[in-house]
Amino acid sequence: MPKIKLTKGELKRQRDVLGQYRRYLPTLQLKKQQLQKEILRLNETLQERRHRHDRERETAQRWAGLLTDAGHEMEEWLKAREVSKGERNVAGVNLPVFEAVRFKEVSYDFYLAPLWVDAGLEALRRLAELREEITVLEEADRILRDELRVTTQRVNLFEKVKIPEAQEAIRVIRIYIGDQMTNAVGRSKIAKRKIETLMHEVAA
Repeated sequence: MPKIKLTKGELKRQRDVLGQYRRYLPTLQLKKQQLQKEILRLNETLQERRHRHDRERETAQRWAGLLTDAGHEMEEWLKAREVSKGERNVAGVNLPVFEAVRFKEVSYDFYLAPLWVDAGLEALRRLAELREEITVLEEADRILRDELRVTTQRVNLFEKVKIPEAQEAIRVIRIYIGDQMTNAVGRSKIAKRKIETLMHEVAA
């Protein structure tokens, strides 16, 4: 425990500090619970998207061998032109939210292109979208876990260090002030008896 002044002023300061800690701790505990709940929800979403990605990949593998027939154009059509992300706030933390992937415009001759191009392109683009969504979800998960770690450290600091320190400081100061008051009363009584004795001797 840090060194403290054994004064009434310090006693008031420590009581004020303890009050602040006790008011702030429930807010931190609530934030911790909200973060834990959101991490669980996010992990369920991540797991579902990963399963879906695996299923889509199996579907896409049917088209993978045909890519060579379409030449380099097919690869260009699959490149993401832009990944659109939004933002949402959870327990005071800003998280990225996947919105959409915008691909390059497709332009080809419907009569000359192989029959599978439309279906293959759609399947592969769905796979690419899922990959991008999973990446955004993983980023949000990292942010939440970092914030949970910091919040948990703060909760522990308040519960296990700051509040007990303030309580101990108050206890020590109160004992010291109580002892000082008791000593002062004792000295006062001794002084009073001496005065009474002196007055008695003068009167005699």
